[in-house]
Amino acid sequence: MHLHVADHPLIAHKLTILRDRNTPSATFRQLVDELVTLLAYEATRHVAVTETAINTPVAPTVGKKLSEPRPIVVPVLRAGLGMLEGMMRLLPSAEVGFLGMKRDEDTLQIETYANRLPDDLSGRQCFVLDPMLATGHTMVAAVDYLFERGAKDVTCVCLLAAPEGVATLEKFIGERANVKVVVAAVDERLDEKSYIVPGLGDAGDRLYGIVD
Repeated sequence: MHLHVADHPLIAHKLTILRDRNTPSATFRQLVDELVTLLAYEATRHVAVTETAINTPVAPTVGKKLSEPRPIVVPVLRAGLGMLEGMMRLLPSAEVGFLGMKRDEDTLQIETYANRLPDDLSGRQCFVLDPMLATGHTMVAAVDYLFERGAKDVTCVCLLAAPEGVATLEKFIGERANVKVVVAAVDERLDEKSYIVPGLGDAGDRLYGIVD
């Protein structure tokens, strides 16, 4: 597994505003969108391309296009949906799948309640979107879901990570597949409720409001 922390002044600036408890939801959503676009630039640095012959208005040349089969972007519901538009801005021709996963707040176990993914992901580059890599259990479940369908090239795009979540994911993956994790920052730790510290709170609630 390869961890990439995107070090850029604009990322640091936007993340600081996201962390502020006084940032309203509308601004929070806009900044998530902008931040994910910046992270997507790093996440897609090694996206597969093939050479293709074209004619410019001046002369023939050879350029590059995204390879087939097309990449697939997989937001983890519900908070991952807030990252989708920012990712698709850089990969408009990608396909989109969905994974519905939630953590039982008592047992901390991950439950999968919905999925819209192709049965066969062999040869597909997969980009998983989830704002917070906290305990790592949700991301492990998501990556395992993709592995079961033949995926070998997975990039996880998160706003923040905790060291515990990174360690959990790294232990689970081992040397089995090519997995990259792209984040804006790795924070200090998890608290007793498994929230990232200092973090930015519950990303889903701040994006969409609290659902009872």
